[in-house]
Amino acid sequence: MKQVFTLFCTLFIIQFSIGQSILKDTVTRTALIKFNATKNSVSFTPEVPKLNQVAGAPKAFYTYFWEFGDGNYSKQEQPTHTYKNKGNYKTRLSVTNNYDDGKPPTTRPIEVSIIDDNFNTTQNENHQLLASFDGFRIQTNRDPVPEEEMQFVLSYGNEKEYPTGGKIYVFFNEKKYKSKNFELLDVRLYHNEREISDEIIAESTRYISKNELIQTTGVSTFLEENVTAIDTLHQNLPESVKKAKDYYHDFKLFDFENLQSKEERNMFFTFKTTPEMLKDTSAVITIRSIYVPERGNDSHKIRTKEMEIVTSHDPNKMAVYDTRLNYRLVRFKRLKYKVQFQNDGEGPARFIKLNVDIPEMLDKSTLEVLDMYPKCPICPEEEVNYSCLDTIINKDQISFQFKNIYLPGTAQKGVYDKDSTKGFVKYSLKFGKDFHKQKSKSKTAIIFDKNDPIITNTSTSRFSPGISIGAKTGYNSFPDLKNSKSYFVGATISPYKSYKKYLQAEIMIASHDFDKFKSTISETGPIDLANGVKYDNTLLESEVNLAYQKLNIDVVPISFRYNFNGVIAAGVGPQISFDISNKQTGTISSNYFSYANGRKGDPIEELNSVEKVDTSGAFSDIKYGVFGDITIGASRIGPSVGARYIYNFNEPHSQIQLYAIWKF
Repeated sequence: MKQVFTLFCTLFIIQFSIGQSILKDTVTRTALIKFNATKNSVSFTPEVPKLNQVAGAPKAFYTYFWEFGDGNYSKQEQPTHTYKNKGNYKTRLSVTNNYDDGKPPTTRPIEVSIIDDNFNTTQNENHQLLASFDGFRIQTNRDPVPEEEMQFVLSYGNEKEYPTGGKIYVFFNEKKYKSKNFELLDVRLYHNEREISDEIIAESTRYISKNELIQTTGVSTFLEENVTAIDTLHQNLPESVKKAKDYYHDFKLFDFENLQSKEERNMFFTFKTTPEMLKDTSAVITIRSIYVPERGNDSHKIRTKEMEIVTSHDPNKMAVYDTRLNYRLVRFKRLKYKVQFQNDGEGPARFIKLNVDIPEMLDKSTLEVLDMYPKCPICPEEEVNYSCLDTIINKDQISFQFKNIYLPGTAQKGVYDKDSTKGFVKYSLKFGKDFHKQKSKSKTAIIFDKNDPIITNTSTSRFSPGISIGAKTGYNSFPDLKNSKSYFVGATISPYKSYKKYLQAEIMIASHDFDKFKSTISETGPIDLANGVKYDNTLLESEVNLAYQKLNIDVVPISFRYNFNGVIAAGVGPQISFDISNKQTGTISSNYFSYANGRKGDPIEELNSVEKVDTSGAFSDIKYGVFGDITIGASRIGPSVGARYIYNFNEPHSQIQLYAIWKF
């Protein structure tokens, strides 16, 4: 029996351990790198875990980014790479899970040993940097997700006929966001680039463009082409660097040497997105780089990589460039959007339709298409057979329609570059003439040929609260006080032009004059006078006749207000009032009379007195109350008038405030 029990316990522990192992694997997924080397040529294969398909989404798939450890890279699933020189090379793989609801698999680098030299690397991938990207390109392997790593590739090349040396700037973490979005974990350089800690701009000849020199001097025949800058280049390097430093928190500066003619190089960066990354998943964030091909020459190129913040890796998405708007200035702005899509089919897409919801506050007639891919002209009114982008405006939508195009599919035979299956439309709109301070929401239905629509995320723009300062003046009425006169001036602070509900604080300084008269009659006991006269009963008549002059501070620490429309608004809240100056003048008189058998007799002159009062002080009268009011006029911004009833918890209880206010 004991042996059976021991066996049962052993089986239970084994089963528990297996269960624990399986549970752990479902939490952390890993991808492995497998390779097969033949001399200098190495074939790589990834081993990846099973995808967790997002319900209702297109078929899930992986995209790959390989870094071979010699300054080259590939986005193919199973690349083959030839190493030029013998040595040990650390190969890295970054895998991105698209339409998958888990985290991307983690990978560990592996080391590949090459024992021979082979200078024939013509079979390696040619990324066409000089031919297709003007010798300067920025790429990332995925869109940013909070607390995930992402790879950043900066490629630069030499278009000149002679070797050059220059500088490369990398700017990140935009200042317009409260928290930093990126942490730079690693920089991998393969061509003796070096980071410069302190920027040193050497004094050199100021190079200018050919057109600039012709316009200023009229000379155009003797110039040598190699001493004039290409007109497409930016010319004012200090200004470009200053603008970038003003816009970004962080930057890195690298120096490079001996870049041969037509040579292409790559620099690799690993960024970790921070937990504080902007949570708005429809926002666009950027990383910028400035490439100075020749040291001592101000001519330079600028590239800005735009990235949409996402919660999962979905190639079909919508983003808005301004997630926070200043309501005072939107009249002068265009709201800019970007819709991205990817053909995940087994064949090319010939017709793509993007049905975009347009918020009511935007004027659809002001549509401007800023950029697109596939690149094509805007369609004319008549039907054509060539590739074009048609824009059809409906009541609450704009339909962007790519006609007669060719966009490969991710599952199409012979398609290895997943980037070639992606497209986008970037457009902007102006605000309408009359719109309210509400957040705007927009999403897109993407239709490839005759397939079912794919619905993107919702892109949202919100208005920042802004500050509205109001000037307030009016009259306070105290029904319970005699000859009361109270006037005040003050200021309010609230969000600028709130649409419905909002909070408001106020401070007012008020003068308050009023009279206080009080008369009392009381029966007193026996009184013996100094002259020996004795009164068994006396009657005391007292009169208090005072004039008050006060200077008060009235504070509304916070109140809740609601605009019913553009004319009528109401509010409730607490009010605290205290005097900073309190002056009392007047008299207090006491008159005594003989009193017997319930009848008032003669005055007793020896006891009568009149006391003059002339005192001043501060903070002697603090009132707490609550109020409700209503205003009529320009309730959101501009002039209005209002009436407020205040109930004070101590006397005088009732207070009525009539006022005029102008909000700026």
